[in-house]
Amino acid sequence: MPLHARPTPIPPEDVEIIAIRAQGAGGQNVNKVSSAVQLRYDIRASSLAHEHKARLLALPDRRITRSGVLVIKAQVHRSQELNRAEAWERLQELVDSVAEPPHVRKPTRPPASAARRRLADKRRRAEVKLSRSGQDL
Repeated sequence: MPLHARPTPIPPEDVEIIAIRAQGAGGQNVNKVSSAVQLRYDIRASSLAHEHKARLLALPDRRITRSGVLVIKAQVHRSQELNRAEAWERLQELVDSVAEPPHVRKPTRPPASAARRRLADKRRRAEVKLSRSGQDL
């Protein structure tokens, strides 16, 4: 999708952001500070268009729950603000990815010349293999 064709941003009231403690190593600080962010976005209750919602719910993404809530966890940065910004960015990126409907391929038939060429190559290859076996045509 081109950058200039970006859909409208997601309204903050559609998103629930919770500060949680980050996982993994971090020393004593990791047990005291809630720097990780969990972003919850209810797709069905959102203000997106119906076709956007359908495409978003159809994604094979394990972050989308059965009830249609998208859960994004950001814990890369040490500050809550940076994690919050990263979670918003990932949410917007995911929503942007389904903004445009997928291109539907129109089935076409191969031209007759391609079929003739394929069959001629097949005959030629069969003759080569037969000549290697020592049998006559």
